[in-house]
Amino acid sequence: MTHKAIIGPLQGSLAGVIDKNIGASGRQDRSDRCANYTNPDDLDMDANVPLIVDLDGTLLRSDLLIEAAFRRLGDNPTAIFGMLRALKSGKAALKHFLCDNTDCSPATLPYDETVLNILHRARKAGRKIYLASASHETFVSAISAHLGIFDGHFATTLSVNLSGRNKAQCLIDNFGSGNFDYIGNDTADLPVWKVARLPIAIRTPRAVAAKLRTMAPDAVFLDHKRTTLKSWRKQLRVHQYAKNALVFLPMFAAHMFDLASLFTATLAALAFCFAASACYILNDLVDLREDRGHRSKKDRPLARGDIPVIHAVMAVPILLGLATIVSLSISLAFAGTLAIYFVLTTFYTLHLKRILLVDVLTLAGLYTIRMLGGAIALDIDLSSWLVVFSLSIFVSLALMKRFVELAALVDSKKPSPSNRGYENADLTMLAALSAAAGFNAVTVLALYVSGFSVSTLYTRPDLLLFACPILTYWIGRALILAQRRQMQDDPIVFAIKDPMSRASGLAMLGVFVAASW
Repeated sequence: MTHKAIIGPLQGSLAGVIDKNIGASGRQDRSDRCANYTNPDDLDMDANVPLIVDLDGTLLRSDLLIEAAFRRLGDNPTAIFGMLRALKSGKAALKHFLCDNTDCSPATLPYDETVLNILHRARKAGRKIYLASASHETFVSAISAHLGIFDGHFATTLSVNLSGRNKAQCLIDNFGSGNFDYIGNDTADLPVWKVARLPIAIRTPRAVAAKLRTMAPDAVFLDHKRTTLKSWRKQLRVHQYAKNALVFLPMFAAHMFDLASLFTATLAALAFCFAASACYILNDLVDLREDRGHRSKKDRPLARGDIPVIHAVMAVPILLGLATIVSLSISLAFAGTLAIYFVLTTFYTLHLKRILLVDVLTLAGLYTIRMLGGAIALDIDLSSWLVVFSLSIFVSLALMKRFVELAALVDSKKPSPSNRGYENADLTMLAALSAAAGFNAVTVLALYVSGFSVSTLYTRPDLLLFACPILTYWIGRALILAQRRQMQDDPIVFAIKDPMSRASGLAMLGVFVAASW
């Protein structure tokens, strides 16, 4: 496949993804706009009519079953086999397998403020309030107890999946047909809305909204917080795409400044961007519970419920498909390199990030794979000096990242992280190891500059020695700022935002340009 052949289809694919899939959440949020929104304050609060509310997608801006599945896979990837065995016995058995005796951390879940406000108003009006969910009894009872506003709850058990007609029949048995109001959001709620006195909907897909309006013209639609492109940009970690600039490093190191090389490297970087975003989504799905308890990660779109979990799951294969198409347009060898990057990143998400020091070595390897990918895309022999230098500097940055994360826990007097192999007592050692790896990178750079081979690429190679004190300054300053708690981000994100870091980068670039003249 040629480069020209890929451009047209790629543009069409990108547009399709944004409009039909990644943008689907936005359309879902807009799907019921043709219905008149009812002000929640205007809802009938008849004290004699109980109010029933659904959980996933209604009271919660998330889906606990999907969360539990990814959580279980994160704890033990082989759980996929247990999930498949449980599914053979039905959805109820699967939910029991995933959720029984599992903590859903109800205090950190993303509740819908509109629905919560309605429930509190109903409570003040003297109405009976019940939670009815297809989620497992373990989760439903924990959330009910945490909120403390429900008179009772109904949930899935090992023998009964409380969804659709089963839920409708359960509510009829307990309250009678037409003797309760029900707040729901999706297809499974249609049988319940059909037997409710007043169907109330929020976050309904277009097709579901149309069926509900036909079935119940008096149905109430509630306005709600919508998914935005800003949320998707944040979820896809567009700001992290700067890391993929490493793909261009072999091109610059080999002084290949022709347009064809630039175009190929750009396609390679684009492929890494797609693959990286897919990996970021998978990581966030696995770490949802931990992220919600983190000082900064709690604001990630999936943790906040700003993006429906199912849409995030759907985005992963789409992004991987785009990455595959772009990578194959370059070469089969590059596509294989990208596949290794994805597999290693996924293995890191599911297991390696929990192993002491193996996690930072893996992160350093992932950075280096980006650089190797650029070399393979351009058919360049990568210098062993550059590989060793890269591994050293990236190990330093990965250790610095762990230091920042652990320092936040120590300062807030929180326990050691449960999803990492480090303890709070390791803080000082992390700083020492980061400094050692960083200054080892400076040593490797100095040895490279002093070697004979560098004279074949640079007119004035001695000038490259000035890069060593600049790099020493940046590493030392970054470590001191981290120690002072003035580094709140990933070190690479910090470097992009920090004026002195940008100045140091420009100075390094200036040294290499001057040495080339």
